[in-house]
Amino acid sequence: MRYWGKGCAIALSMAAVTAVLFLADHHASAAPATAPVQTGLSRIAGKPDFSGIWEANNAANWDLQTHEARPMVGQPGFTPNSVVLAAPVVGLGAVGWVPGGLGVVEGEEIPYQPWAAARKKENLEHWMDRDPEIKCFQPGVPRAMYMPHPFQMIQSANNLMMVFEFANAQRTVHLAKMDPYPNVAYMGYSTGRWDGDTLVVDVTDFTDATWFDRAGNFHSDALHVTERYTPMGRDAIQYEATIEDPQVFTRSWKVSMPLYRRLEKNAQLADFRCVEMVEETMYGHLRKEQLVKHWSGNTMDVDVTRKIPPGEAVFERYVSGNPPPAK
Repeated sequence: MRYWGKGCAIALSMAAVTAVLFLADHHASAAPATAPVQTGLSRIAGKPDFSGIWEANNAANWDLQTHEARPMVGQPGFTPNSVVLAAPVVGLGAVGWVPGGLGVVEGEEIPYQPWAAARKKENLEHWMDRDPEIKCFQPGVPRAMYMPHPFQMIQSANNLMMVFEFANAQRTVHLAKMDPYPNVAYMGYSTGRWDGDTLVVDVTDFTDATWFDRAGNFHSDALHVTERYTPMGRDAIQYEATIEDPQVFTRSWKVSMPLYRRLEKNAQLADFRCVEMVEETMYGHLRKEQLVKHWSGNTMDVDVTRKIPPGEAVFERYVSGNPPPAK
């Protein structure tokens, strides 16, 4: 897993300092009394202030496209053309089914190249083995914006910081001129500009290790995302993300959805530090003595046998989204 440590070291070392600087800048950059006024919409330096805790309310993290309910992991049922929960999730009952949902892709089509369409199908079939979310990878963009976890925005005149509950991921939208980013990152590198009251964000320099959803939709390290944040009053934002990746798709495509402000009086992010949560899932097969072996319930016993992949596969932590090497 080539990029596991690169973004994390920077995030851990800079998180506290960055947050303090943002808060200081936020208070120092309050809009003057003469700034344009829109009812219910606060502003900083004359532009909409998106500071607050936000969350999407849709099924996009399950599947960007319109979909019916289906098993998380399924197998053929007793009757023809039926499907039931497969062994890894059969004990979950109704919870083991993906909820149906309306799509967020404009036109419903994701324009994969032929090799990539086949890869997407394989990803879905091997979801439990491949989804980076299961392994607690930082979710990337735009996936971080519609995961079923809230996130916080902290805005100043020159920067917009986003802190995500899932995996303690972070990203900064730089509103001032910056030098090119010298590395790659799970969350990419974001620079922004204002188009009236709409914040336009250009995101580049991604790894090839994140997905768009739990349905196997993926990208390569050539991904380029253009986001648009347009206020819909004080408590909602119209979010759009245009996806470009010439290594995977035949053309650009777009997702769009509203983001909603969390209005609880005590709204705040909870800790979801999932790295330690997934250690047994990712590395338990390497133990000399297996730890998780058996579970017994009222109607079933579950026995678990771990296995070590052969050869170099034992070192693989994800399936690259880049095209396969030419033969």
